[in-house]
Amino acid sequence: MLWDEPRPPGAPARVWRDWALVGVLAPAAVLEGVLRTDLRDAPVEVVLALALLPTLLWRRTRPLPMVAIAFLATAVEPLVIGYEPRLTTMAYLLILPYALFRWGSGREAVIGAVVVLLKICLHAAFGYLSAAEALPGFVVMFAAFALASAYRYRARLRARELDRARLLERERLARDLHDTTAHHVSAMAIRAQAGIALAQSTRRVDVAVDALHVIEAEATRALTDMRTLVRALRRAQEADLAPSPGIADIPALASRSAPGPVVEVHLAGDLDDIPSTIGTAVYRLAQESVTNARRHARHATRIEVRVAADDRSVRLRVSDDGDTGGAGAASSGGYGLAGMAERVGLLGGTCEAGPAPDRGWTVTAAIPRAGAAASTPA
Repeated sequence: MLWDEPRPPGAPARVWRDWALVGVLAPAAVLEGVLRTDLRDAPVEVVLALALLPTLLWRRTRPLPMVAIAFLATAVEPLVIGYEPRLTTMAYLLILPYALFRWGSGREAVIGAVVVLLKICLHAAFGYLSAAEALPGFVVMFAAFALASAYRYRARLRARELDRARLLERERLARDLHDTTAHHVSAMAIRAQAGIALAQSTRRVDVAVDALHVIEAEATRALTDMRTLVRALRRAQEADLAPSPGIADIPALASRSAPGPVVEVHLAGDLDDIPSTIGTAVYRLAQESVTNARRHARHATRIEVRVAADDRSVRLRVSDDGDTGGAGAASSGGYGLAGMAERVGLLGGTCEAGPAPDRGWTVTAAIPRAGAAASTPA
């Protein structure tokens, strides 16, 4: 129900564009008042236009009070000066009803709409507006309400899709962690059974000791991977029996065959003993980035994938030489990279995507070698 609908989250406060808008409208109102000769009382209209300009600065955070101030003031003014103001600059007041339906709660939108429409009815009743003028006023206001509502629900739908992409990526991460842990535990069980059998048949203690050392190493790796599960959510789901890909599988993304751009892969640094959860995340992000570049990088001839690691972190960079010209490889409306950024964040790393300074699109990521445990204080 509209009346009970809450405010949309994330309403931006005053930004530089708001100050720029006020800075442009103020001299425009003064200039119009000076140059127009058909205004009956130009100073009064200019003063009112300037006095109501600050309502634009609070239109998102205080939409209902700003609408009430502006439209009650313009409703009372004809009763004082005896005619409807004609200053064209005051068309900026249309921004306030838009902001009301875009950022206000359902209750605020209903009350504000009543105030706006009553103002038009009042002026029509007192003869300040003719029927031919009042009807377009109603149409324009309803158009502002409808446009704001469309953007509001579009933003809500996009937020839901982003949340869904993040949740799906958490499930994939949990599944990969499940597979890795299951592998370690299976290796521990098999090694323990083999050690017991050999110790019983040969009566050699060193065989049992060797088995215990292997079990200890596997258990340590399993516990390291399990720590990441603390921040990952997952519904009950059958595990995929296929092994999870890792950094060793990234060279398979390389391609030099047409059609499509050439994909080059470069690996550098200490890539040994990287936890499987980190390796899988790097592979998934590289795969998603290459797929996006192939689909959306216009006129791209080359995609470069670079993976480098040291004793502290693993870094990935995927870039292309396509023409971004208004739409990048990650701006196609998909949510793959948003999901991958969620996975990287869960592992304690960072992920950024954006146009390169000269040409093309670049995706970069850095993940601590120890995963989330390295970025979480004890």
